Amino acid sequence: MTIRAGIFALGAALLLAAPSTPAFAQAGNLANPGALNEKAPATFKAKFDTSKGAFVVEVNRDWAPNGADRFYNLVKNGFFDNVRFFRVISGFMVQFGINGDPNVSAPWRSARIKDDPVRQSNKRGYITYAMAGPDTRTTQVFINFADNAGLDGQGFAPFGRVISGMDVVDKLNAEYGEGAPRGRGPDQFRMQQEGNAYLSKDFPRLDFVRKATIEP
Repeated sequence: MTIRAGIFALGAALLLAAPSTPAFAQAGNLANPGALNEKAPATFKAKFDTSKGAFVVEVNRDWAPNGADRFYNLVKNGFFDNVRFFRVISGFMVQFGINGDPNVSAPWRSARIKDDPVRQSNKRGYITYAMAGPDTRTTQVFINFADNAGLDGQGFAPFGRVISGMDVVDKLNAEYGEGAPRGRGPDQFRMQQEGNAYLSKDFPRLDFVRKATIEP
């Protein structure tokens, strides 16, 4: 099983209907990735309120500094709000991180960050960036459902772990599975071009992030 991102193949998953096109109050900030470059604290927690409940990710900056800084800025500025869990593969991982507004997602496709050395293993509950090769990480991340140590040697560097609510992560809807063209899940190119309008119409039972926040 491979995990790639961007315009390459990568994908997810409720019986609860998701809102169609969200209002992005902070779209102005999100439209300029270069301006969102704040250094993350040494450790911080990010809470994800989702359509299935809440989970909390604890990030350790020394595990993967570049990844931690990017994640901190994305959460703090509302990037993950109303984002779908578009690729949920049981026993493997759940992937998310394509913004539902095409105007927001567009500038982030080329906002790549440098790779971090792999200092932690891709264990169950650990969160890592998807990528399409060296130095291609942008905004897509995944949470491991199982111990996926085979990803370590491929350069996938975890930057944090789920410290509460892993039962919520386990419940995310996996009915759509792998993404197109290899599976019946969402097509990433269409997600980038059409956003949540496409997902709401063709994949209405995808689970989603209601709001992500940095914990005090």
